[in-house]
Amino acid sequence: MPNAEDILWFKQQFHREIEAAVHGTPFSLDMLTAVACQETGSIWQVLRKQPLSLGQMLALCVGDTIDASGEKGRKAFPRTKADLVAEPNGEQMFAIARQSLVDMAQYISSYRSAAANPNKFCHGFGIFQYDLQFFLEDPDYFLQKRYVDFDACAHRCIGELRNAMKRIDWQDKTSLTDYEMACVAIAYNTGSFKPNKGLKQGYFNGTKYYGEEVFDFLRLSKTVALDSGPPLLPAPPPGNAVVPPPTPVEATGLFYEVDVRQTPLRLRSEPQIDANHPNANVIARLPDGQIVRAVTDKKVNDFLEVETSLLGAHYRGFASAQYLRPAPGVDMVPVVTPSPTPPNDGIVAVYMPRRQGTVTRRTEVANAHSLNEPNQPGRNGTTADEIRAELAAIIDWLAVDDASHLRYQPRSRSTFCNIYAHDYCHLAGVYLPRVWWTPGAIEALAQGESVEALYDHTIEEQRANDLFRWLRDFGPRFGWRQTGMLSKLQLEVNQGAIGLIVARRKEDGLSGHIVVVVPETNAHRARRNVAGEVIAAEPSRDDQFPLCHRQTQLVEGRAVCRQCFLAARLVPIWCGRSASSSALIGRITNHS
Repeated sequence: MPNAEDILWFKQQFHREIEAAVHGTPFSLDMLTAVACQETGSIWQVLRKQPLSLGQMLALCVGDTIDASGEKGRKAFPRTKADLVAEPNGEQMFAIARQSLVDMAQYISSYRSAAANPNKFCHGFGIFQYDLQFFLEDPDYFLQKRYVDFDACAHRCIGELRNAMKRIDWQDKTSLTDYEMACVAIAYNTGSFKPNKGLKQGYFNGTKYYGEEVFDFLRLSKTVALDSGPPLLPAPPPGNAVVPPPTPVEATGLFYEVDVRQTPLRLRSEPQIDANHPNANVIARLPDGQIVRAVTDKKVNDFLEVETSLLGAHYRGFASAQYLRPAPGVDMVPVVTPSPTPPNDGIVAVYMPRRQGTVTRRTEVANAHSLNEPNQPGRNGTTADEIRAELAAIIDWLAVDDASHLRYQPRSRSTFCNIYAHDYCHLAGVYLPRVWWTPGAIEALAQGESVEALYDHTIEEQRANDLFRWLRDFGPRFGWRQTGMLSKLQLEVNQGAIGLIVARRKEDGLSGHIVVVVPETNAHRARRNVAGEVIAAEPSRDDQFPLCHRQTQLVEGRAVCRQCFLAARLVPIWCGRSASSSALIGRITNHS
């Protein structure tokens, strides 16, 4: 499939035509590039290296085949050769479709077996693959080979994308996120889009769905810049996913400062409080002093609609106006941007020192050391597919369901989600501490002093509650940022980023919880509501859960797992139905 070099070639050849075609639409050069990559990229990435003119190459951008017996599962016209030739000019159209297949197969070996069958013919035409089902309403487009004209092809694609938006009732949208662009592309491919299925929709090639492919190409395209200008997204080094920066605050109203003194301010999805379930619509808890900006300065039920950014997480919701005071000297809402590289001086990463030659293994009872077994898997790929496969290999290698891996087995009423999370991040090249500096050591490091790592003196072990605080206080220095939506967290993880959900318990002395969020697979998917928002792991039968998952308790009205340390392998999104917590925070990081 096309890589960054292929995408650069495509943009260099066609960016002017595409930019003209998408003007005044919610589409973009990168979106159409992604669609072209998915539709015919496997063809034009080969043809562009052949001694062909641009017109010859575009004429050979055909694909998808039908034979005399009818394509399995195809419902649209034509299902068979007989269907096509029975229509006016059908014989002529078959001759064009047949010859196009034969000519293209001279260069694309995967089509040669189809071309050997004299009854097979193509039904997708042009670099964006306009389907032959439209021959009945617009025969001249095919008979006159207008698809060879890139301008005509691009404008036809724009028209079909607009139709796709209408079919999913998005015709009034004036802008689209990357995810929404992929959703529109799914409707372009299949005619519809079902939000609760996410991007796993559209044509399935045996491994990935159309929506997943388009999204991968879209993200890759954004790292490819024309001329000498910077790309929309920086191309990451090997082993890292393409992750966009935190969402900026776009509200234009007055600035306010949260003024609560004792407890966080609850930000709600609606301007109301349910007396029976006061936390039901809470989307975030804003700390004292947090800067927010009004979306509109008109109060609704004594609430103001505001927008803010908290540790990199973008939020928009309703806050009680009585706990907001004007901030006249403020001209922006600070947006925390995670550091692209870990710090090399000052407060730096620390690991438990070990005696030379010692090895820490999965089969040993856990201690404060990080794993250093020979041939440990890692995250080094250069594509989203490669990185996802590497993360899957890490999960399989850690194998918390292997009873011989004593490192993760519960004992004395203790469980080790914190150690699993550290191990997963460590193997993926991301820093999440197993041990961390004591407050006194941090003060000395901050002043530029040299501090030796000494167990229980200058460093101490980190449990889930500690990691909650570490991510809040030090995470951005090491590439972590918070996200306000589980859907966004899962989306970035699916690209190969590292994601966590961490919960700190309200009650002192009780364990918190931390769980790794891993890329979805075709067997293990996030559960989404009717609006497409991620809400839970796909439910499994009770007898498929390990014992710990059946030991549940009620926390804030929700059934949660009491002793989950297997969640990252057996429940890929998060433990049970939620985490028991005083706060639930999704974190994303990328760099090694």
